[in-house]
Amino acid sequence: MPTHRPTRPRSPLAGPSAGPTSPFPIPLSGPVVKGFGRGSRDLGIPTANIPLAGLSVGGHQEVESGVYYGWAGVDVDAEGLRVQGGKQEGGGGGGGGGRGVWPMVMSIGWNPFYKNMVRSVEVHIMHGFANDFYGARMNLLILGFVRPEYDYVDKESLVEDIRTDIEVARRSLEREAYARLKDDPYLTQFQGGEHEQQVAS
Repeated sequence: MPTHRPTRPRSPLAGPSAGPTSPFPIPLSGPVVKGFGRGSRDLGIPTANIPLAGLSVGGHQEVESGVYYGWAGVDVDAEGLRVQGGKQEGGGGGGGGGRGVWPMVMSIGWNPFYKNMVRSVEVHIMHGFANDFYGARMNLLILGFVRPEYDYVDKESLVEDIRTDIEVARRSLEREAYARLKDDPYLTQFQGGEHEQQVAS
């Protein structure tokens, strides 16, 4: 059962400066799916969700509930548009390329404040996309653990902790041993629709 948010000050960094230690890095992959719709609407912090079954890709189905950080590779450009066969999907502008890697912070768990009945994987990518990209393929490289999953007495406390999580993740990823993993080839090696269906099932 999740504990309530502690009152002690938060550490500004997560993970050893020398780099990730076991079990990290953990790969996680899947299609971006619609979640509960609370990230942008209720909390002002948009998330890109993938099915929990994506954890099976890295062989870590029993990952502890909590907040993690790392890098997210998505087959969209900086505007959130996918490029297929040389044609940009979704209309509008945006740079080409059709794939990018961005810093991320993510929650794996039950979200006890909202009393979820199912465990979820919710990823906040630290980039402002102009478009939704449901169905895009996303590869995650989880590099460290930020904190356990907590329960909250009010939404304001939850949002405050999430914003702190984002800053802890950002600072942690700026360290050289973590920053260089942004170039891991896995992040931009996307599998096809067959894999997406397997992960989503």
